[in-house]
Amino acid sequence: MLNITSSSVDLTFFAIIGIAILTMIAALVFVLINKIDQVKELRSALKKLKLSFNNLDEQAKLILKTDLELNRAQEELDKRLASLDALQRTSRLISTTLDEAEIFRRLDKSLMLQLGFEQILVFILDKKKNLIPRVNSGFSDSKIQEASDQLLKDTSFSSLFKEGYALSSATTSKAKKEKIIAFFGASNFILSPILTQDGTIGVIFVGNQNETQTMSEADEEMISILTNQIGQSLENAQLFEQVYKSRQELESRIQERTRQLASALEKVQKISRTKTEFVSAVSHELRTPLTSIKGYASILMTGKLGEIPDKVKERLEKINKHSDNLVELINELLDISRIESGRVDMKFEKIPVKSLIENARDLLMLQMKEKQITFSCEIAEKTPNILIDQKQIERVFINLLSNAIKYTPNGKINIKASHNEKEVLFEIEDTGSGIKADDLPRLFDEFYRVDDELNQNIKGTGLGLSLAKHIITAHQGEIWVTSEIGIGTTFHFTIPIDRKNENLDQEKEILNS
Repeated sequence: MLNITSSSVDLTFFAIIGIAILTMIAALVFVLINKIDQVKELRSALKKLKLSFNNLDEQAKLILKTDLELNRAQEELDKRLASLDALQRTSRLISTTLDEAEIFRRLDKSLMLQLGFEQILVFILDKKKNLIPRVNSGFSDSKIQEASDQLLKDTSFSSLFKEGYALSSATTSKAKKEKIIAFFGASNFILSPILTQDGTIGVIFVGNQNETQTMSEADEEMISILTNQIGQSLENAQLFEQVYKSRQELESRIQERTRQLASALEKVQKISRTKTEFVSAVSHELRTPLTSIKGYASILMTGKLGEIPDKVKERLEKINKHSDNLVELINELLDISRIESGRVDMKFEKIPVKSLIENARDLLMLQMKEKQITFSCEIAEKTPNILIDQKQIERVFINLLSNAIKYTPNGKINIKASHNEKEVLFEIEDTGSGIKADDLPRLFDEFYRVDDELNQNIKGTGLGLSLAKHIITAHQGEIWVTSEIGIGTTFHFTIPIDRKNENLDQEKEILNS
């Protein structure tokens, strides 16, 4: 009994221990499974962490790269801004002068260095098509001569001069690039033509010996702007030089022509004085015999020396009449000569316009009635008195009215007077036959008479209008004529309200000089 019981206890104990072990194993399995899940989670987290770290690393590298690029871009931008500022100042400097030598002086070394180039060479083509260096920085005389000779001799550079194409180390062909590097000794370069409206007048070379300083499109554009500005400034300078020379030549010609005209005027004045003196002398010499002829004719006509037959008396009357005409002609010639030479003493006084016209009308009213001419007069209100020699101006009215009466039978004559602040304008209108336009410019010449059928039947000396012009000119006025065939003629003349003080003007000129 005792043994059986002891075995049962042992089995129970082992069962308990087994259960405990199983429970522990189950717990360990559970814990292990849990740990495995945690490890998986940790591995997943680690993987994500590594991925995030890699992303951060890539972003850091990108940021660093971007920062470097931004720094390079900023440096390039600063360089471009400095270059553009230098270009602007250079353009302004060379565009504000019209002296060709000064243009090249202002393209100095410091300005070109600010544009970002170590070397610069500016050639200009002379009249013989040789390249003449005008600006040089970084080249020896022998190198300049070699470069200019090679550029002209090598036909592969003909497009540079004929077509105006620029060459750059960034875009030109390898063969041309190697030649230019050999000519100028620069690894990076721009060779650009200087153009004007007449074509290529030169070339500009800019370059850097440092291979890292490459030429960009911005550099090419900047040099293109500079060459255009240089070309425009040189063209302006050349145009100014041409205009200046033309002006000098014109002034020289004007001075020479002025001397010739002054000499010719002096000769004309001398001839005019000689003519005036001759006319005056001849007129004086003619008056004496004419007076005798007229006197003897008058004595014979009175019959004091015996009875005169009617036919003889008729001829004596013609002699007397023609003598009167000759005396009138001589008097007019003498009057013109005196006015031209300034030997007529005029008595100036203020005269009402109305009385001046009425006096002339009264003297000629009988002739107007005989020719059945209607006379009228229009005087503007408040027309002022004018300072004139009344006797001389009345002669003007008589001459012009007499002329109108001759050529206006059965017509109308009208006198108008108007005024402004400085002068009075007189107009004597008629409804006569009119005057051809070709005859108007010479109407006031001495001895000139219109050559037409009507004028051949009307006697005259051709001095009346010339005398009128001299009188008006002596009064500091002007006279002219307008006419239309079949409608009539109008003579216009002006008289200043107050004469200028000629002596005072001369004194002022002497004081000013």
